[in-house]
Amino acid sequence: MEPKSYWRDVVYLTIAKLMRKRVIYQVHGGALPQEFFGGRHLLTGLLRRVLRLPDAVVLLAQCELRGYRSFDATLALEVIPNAIDAGLDAGAKPLAPQRPLSLVYVGRLVDSKGLFELIEAMRLVRAAGVTASLSLVGSGPDEAALRERVAALGLQQEVTFPGQKFGAEKDAAWRNADLFAFPTYHEGLPYALLESMAARTPALLCPVGAIPDVVQDGIHGVFVPPRNVQALADAIVRLDGDRALLPRMGQACRERIESHYTVERLAQDFRRVYRALLAPPAL
Repeated sequence: MEPKSYWRDVVYLTIAKLMRKRVIYQVHGGALPQEFFGGRHLLTGLLRRVLRLPDAVVLLAQCELRGYRSFDATLALEVIPNAIDAGLDAGAKPLAPQRPLSLVYVGRLVDSKGLFELIEAMRLVRAAGVTASLSLVGSGPDEAALRERVAALGLQQEVTFPGQKFGAEKDAAWRNADLFAFPTYHEGLPYALLESMAARTPALLCPVGAIPDVVQDGIHGVFVPPRNVQALADAIVRLDGDRALLPRMGQACRERIESHYTVERLAQDFRRVYRALLAPPAL
């Protein structure tokens, strides 16, 4: 549900329906339909008609399901969350209470992920006498500004920018970290969160988008309000003092992925939807 993708898909959807084909229309995040056109009634009315064309509209999250139902109760809606190949379980991470707490972020370096607040929180953590490190893995349009802020605060020893990581290097980044730092302002269902949980790395994050569908506060990670530097710093200091909690959350993360977010589950969900659409009509 972004303008460029939406208008492109309207063309595909229209052609498919003119050819009398059945259509599954999958929405990967973006704005809710009532917000998409900013209150412009004509375009919002067109969007309602477009969303009625598919035989099924597949969403990622329960919060999206509620939003789409309130927009139009007649839509044929399904919720099928993202999934990953969890890979082999490397087992519990060794407990190292004497080592500085290690935080990692993996993704695009953009303001909306809460990275500037995260850097400010690292300043407060240091002022509280806690030693912690933050690795910002990735690249993006705000990288230069983030580096400048780190330098201005004198946090070059605490905050590093190792660049993009793929494959085994990214796996190692997850495994070597105690926490996935992810105070994003808004989100769908991020693959990075599923990857971190599969690697037994609990998250420090905001309960936005589909995240509360996946994570229970205090079980798989710790929730903080968006844009709240002090709450981030307090959570980091608290977790630094409770290292035994981290492997327990890591175990819960791995179990959560294996039970609900595997590729096999994703295939079963889509198989169910396709079979329902292909079934002959009841007599």
